[in-house]
Amino acid sequence: MSDTPAVLAFDTFGTVVDWFTGISTAVARVLPDVDAGEFAMAWRARYAPSLARVEDGTEPWTGLDVLHRRNLVAELEQRDLRLDDETLDGLTMAWHRLPAWPEAPAALARLKERFIITPLSNGSVALLTHLAKHAGLPWDLIGGSDLWGHYKPAPETYLGLARMLEVEPGEVMMVAAHFHDLDAAQALGLQTAYIARPLEFGPFGNDTTPRPEHPLHCRDLDDLADRLLAAS
Repeated sequence: MSDTPAVLAFDTFGTVVDWFTGISTAVARVLPDVDAGEFAMAWRARYAPSLARVEDGTEPWTGLDVLHRRNLVAELEQRDLRLDDETLDGLTMAWHRLPAWPEAPAALARLKERFIITPLSNGSVALLTHLAKHAGLPWDLIGGSDLWGHYKPAPETYLGLARMLEVEPGEVMMVAAHFHDLDAAQALGLQTAYIARPLEFGPFGNDTTPRPEHPLHCRDLDDLADRLLAAS
């Protein structure tokens, strides 16, 4: 490729780890009488609006664990369900113990031989560190939202990572399974790579149709590694 990146910045939830399987499995353990997959989707649906309230100033900076727990309580209350505090905390911490997509650890290890690799995620440094230990993700460093005090797609996240690593935005490639993440990164001058995750939402489906504005469209992280390493 003509502009080989120095840094690969990875979205994590859905791109590198399988949040749907991890969360629906955890939900099934503590709420055996609910549709765990549907509950996981409903809990996740509260995610983006809660981040937006922080970013637009409606709420002060609030870490993702607090938001996840608050959203869990709200979803339970809507269904007239209750869990004790210990169970609420344990279910919230399931976001720290998600499984990697099967090819992810080995593909990241291959990429690490040539590039700086880091998550650029809305998770905190602590959450992402725990996730890396649990799922075997060989990051060079951890790019958590609490480093910037902002959530994606705020410019401070993408540009903050570039500044921290003393590279230009164009030397960073944002790798994600979500086009909105890539759109925001591209608008700030980052390179982009799309990872197709048709099973991100389990049986609920996911449209992974290629988009011309993001021509590096990969079937998984192995495909990304093959293509970047062959071109570098």
